[in-house]
Amino acid sequence: MYIIKVKGKAKIPDYIQLRDENFVLIAYFRADRPLKNIDRYGLAGKEEALAAVIEGLEFGKLQKLEI
Repeated sequence: MYIIKVKGKAKIPDYIQLRDENFVLIAYFRADRPLKNIDRYGLAGKEEALAAVIEGLEFGKLQKLEI
């Protein structure tokens, strides 16, 4: 799974994209909102680790998600 942080413009907030091994979009959510339904993506119980990864992400840099 891959993760990328997308910079918003003006009134549009920053977003996080989760993509599978084929780079198909599987989740898209606001970076500043609590994570909901994270168990759908196989990340149940890893909310704190995912939040830490999101904090450290640079905008526009695709990164392999290893948590």
